[in-house]
Amino acid sequence: MYRVFEALDELVTIVEEARGVPMTSGCVVPRGDVLELLDDVRDAIPQELDDAQDVLDHRDEVVSTAEAKADKSVTDARNEAERTLAAARAEAEQLLADAREQADELLADARGQAEQAVTAGRREYEDYVGRAQSEADRMVQAGRAAYEQSVHEGKSEQARLVADTEVVHAANAEAKRIVDEANEDAERLRTECDAYVDSRLADFEDLLGRTLRTVGKGRQQLRSPVGAPFDYEEWGSGSGAAAN
Repeated sequence: MYRVFEALDELVTIVEEARGVPMTSGCVVPRGDVLELLDDVRDAIPQELDDAQDVLDHRDEVVSTAEAKADKSVTDARNEAERTLAAARAEAEQLLADAREQADELLADARGQAEQAVTAGRREYEDYVGRAQSEADRMVQAGRAAYEQSVHEGKSEQARLVADTEVVHAANAEAKRIVDEANEDAERLRTECDAYVDSRLADFEDLLGRTLRTVGKGRQQLRSPVGAPFDYEEWGSGSGAAAN
C-alpha cells in the first residue's frame, strides 16, 4: 500500500516538473518513467487489496469473537444477577422473619413491663392518695386550731388595744395640759420681761433727758459772762436719779 502512495507521489512530481507545450495546456513527460511507475502501481494494488481483505477478514473474526464473548459475558452476568437476586431475596425474607419474631418478642416484653408499671403506678397512686388525704385532714385540724388560736389572740389584742387607747387618751390630755401650762408660763415671762425692759428704757430715757438739759445749760453758761453761777443742784439731782 505504501508503494502505491510513493508511485503516485512520483507521478505527481514528474507532471509538475514536465516542460509545457507552447500555446497549449499540455506538457512533455518521459514516457518510460511514467509507464514504469504505472506498472508499479498496477502490480502493487492487488497485493495491497489482498492485505486489506485479510485485515477485513481478521476484523470480522475479531468482531465475531468479541460478540461471542460479550454474549457469553452477558449471559453469565444475567445468571449471576439472577442467583444474586435470589440469594438476596432469600436473605431478605429470612431477615424479615427474624425481625418480625424479634419485634413480637419485644412487643410481648413491652406489654408485660407496661402492665407491671400500670400495677405499680396504681398502688403508688393509692398510697399517695391515702397519705394526701391524711395530710389534708391533719392540715384542716391544724388550720382550725390555728384559727381558734388566732381568734383568741385577736380578742386579747383587741382588749389590750382598747386599754392602750385609754392610756393614750390620758397621755394626750396630760401632754396638752403641760403644753398649755408651758405656754402660759412663757407668756407670763414674756410679759414680765417686756415690763422690765420698758421700765429700764423709761429710766434711761429720763436720765438721757436730764443729761441733755444739763448739757444745754452748760452751753448756755459758756455763752454767759464769766462769773455767772452754774446750777449744780439740777445736775446733781439728775446724776443721783441716773445712778439709781
